[in-house]
Amino acid sequence: MAGTSKGEHRIGLLNGLAAYGMWGLVPLFWPLLKPAGAMEILAHRMVWSLAFVVVALVFVRRWAWAGELLRQPRRLGLIAVAAAVITVNWGVYIWAVNSGHVVEASLGYFINPLMTIALGVLLLKERLRPVQWAAVGVGFTAVIVLTAGYGQPPWISLCLAASFAVYGLVKKKVGLDGVESLAAETAIQFLPALAYLIFLSVHGDLTFATEGPGHAALLASTGIVTALPLVCFGAAAIRVPLSTLGLLQYLAPVFQFLLGVLYFHEAMPPERWAGFALVWLALILLTWDAMRSAHRARVVTTSRRTDPAATGAKAVDA
Repeated sequence: MAGTSKGEHRIGLLNGLAAYGMWGLVPLFWPLLKPAGAMEILAHRMVWSLAFVVVALVFVRRWAWAGELLRQPRRLGLIAVAAAVITVNWGVYIWAVNSGHVVEASLGYFINPLMTIALGVLLLKERLRPVQWAAVGVGFTAVIVLTAGYGQPPWISLCLAASFAVYGLVKKKVGLDGVESLAAETAIQFLPALAYLIFLSVHGDLTFATEGPGHAALLASTGIVTALPLVCFGAAAIRVPLSTLGLLQYLAPVFQFLLGVLYFHEAMPPERWAGFALVWLALILLTWDAMRSAHRARVVTTSRRTDPAATGAKAVDA
């Protein structure tokens, strides 16, 4: 059982690394889809993502889960919630990248681990260690500093962080694997998205059919760009703790931040640097605390395995 658990955990970690690596580079993709607007791109993501996962399910021949899901209204309701919050996340992110807010979008995913921890405390009754509380406090201070710098709260960042934290929590509750979960979510999204694309076509505003085959191919590829990291994330979410997902999430915003500053040349005034520095300090505290906790757990496990007398005493006490 222990070997199986370790194997599942390793699979979850690898899937998490793949998901966040792809998300970190995706800001390079969305500008290629102009002149399509954010809403049209969002609708294409939904439509083509369903097409992608249906093909994947046909290939692997896994359909039994669908019948079971249809007989479980509570899980269906959770799937609908997941579809709603990821729709918000997708739409805000596309708009942010194509409107020149890549750095602020990256901040959302830097904040996301802190938001994930907060949800774990509020909804899952997880207990935080003192260093974790300190990290959350520093993160809250960072939001205040950034609010002062922007002249308003960093709504893009907060919206992305909150929506994705809720999405991760719901995915963990649903317990479906990556492909199946994404198929269920995009099935809910499909009809509204298709209706919107038809609406654009009727009014002559659909770029899919007017900007050439290359543009159409790029819009169709949103299914692959969207589905692959989400499938990996879904596989990770049911195999590793929320706290571990929070650690893995550092990879994506680092790439996004570097792209925003070095490739898109977005401004970084002093107050923004100060806010980011506080967020990074919070993440350093979380990382250090997680590594220390993992080391202690390994030491305890090793001592129990190598000390038969302690194991026997514990068995007698039990």
